[in-house]
Amino acid sequence: MRIVVGGASGFLGAPLVHHLRQRGHDVIALVRRTAGTGESWWKPSEGLVDQELVSSADAVVNLSGSPIQQWPRTPGRKDEILSSRLGATNTLARAIAASRTPAAFLSGSGMSWYGVDRGDDELDETSGPGTGFLADVAQQWEAAAAPAVEVGARVAYLRTSVVLDRSGGALKLMLPPFRLGLGARLGSGDQYFSTISRRDWVTAVTHVIEGELSGPVNLAIPDDVTNRDFTSTLASTLRRPAVLAAPSVAVRLALGGLADDLLGSLRLRPAALMADGFSFADPGIDRVLRTALGRGA
Repeated sequence: MRIVVGGASGFLGAPLVHHLRQRGHDVIALVRRTAGTGESWWKPSEGLVDQELVSSADAVVNLSGSPIQQWPRTPGRKDEILSSRLGATNTLARAIAASRTPAAFLSGSGMSWYGVDRGDDELDETSGPGTGFLADVAQQWEAAAAPAVEVGARVAYLRTSVVLDRSGGALKLMLPPFRLGLGARLGSGDQYFSTISRRDWVTAVTHVIEGELSGPVNLAIPDDVTNRDFTSTLASTLRRPAVLAAPSVAVRLALGGLADDLLGSLRLRPAALMADGFSFADPGIDRVLRTALGRGA
């Protein structure tokens, strides 16, 4: 297949491109600098992309977007988070819509589509939307793919949970305190913490590219994991204690609005992937963390 990827150099994009090329696909990475071999220049903020390239693609994957982890989320920062996602998605969706044979479109999204805190609710792809800033971002992000949907392209929305790998993302930030024996349960620890290993994220997205899935796709392991489970398993895997607890009040005093992201509860179910026959290499948090830390399955 010929596959075009936006956000190809990031924490998720780089291993996805590598995996797809290993499987024999022709992958073209979209870049904002001078393009080299296997790359094509684009400027999503101005709606610019090589129309001929998109028209020749079998699939287009968009993972572009400004990082959401940076704090504080000032009004300007919020605008950047939203506009970077809408610009890239709409640019590619319009190019797909202008193609004689529209490519499949895998549009980035996040589990925040369901909100910040849904308690014990099991959230599969048929569950309703949540509220809050990140939920609004994810919902507008998905809506920006409308031009591709309207011309009948196969469109899948990648509702990604917390992807774990020691090289980056959330786990890289967590490792220093845990390695010092300072890992702590947050709040009650009973809130659900949906996650997936980076290798399963890559193979799951490849499964969607090569298959026929469309609509929302939850990228999360099928096992229930709470913050308490995650904390104890990570500490155990690192052979460190985890006897500390950070009360909700303390977390909110220390982190302000960011605390909502950490104390909220999202219990995702990867119903679409499971129904489509996808098999997780790391279905439980113990396997996810061993893989993420490079300690084997």
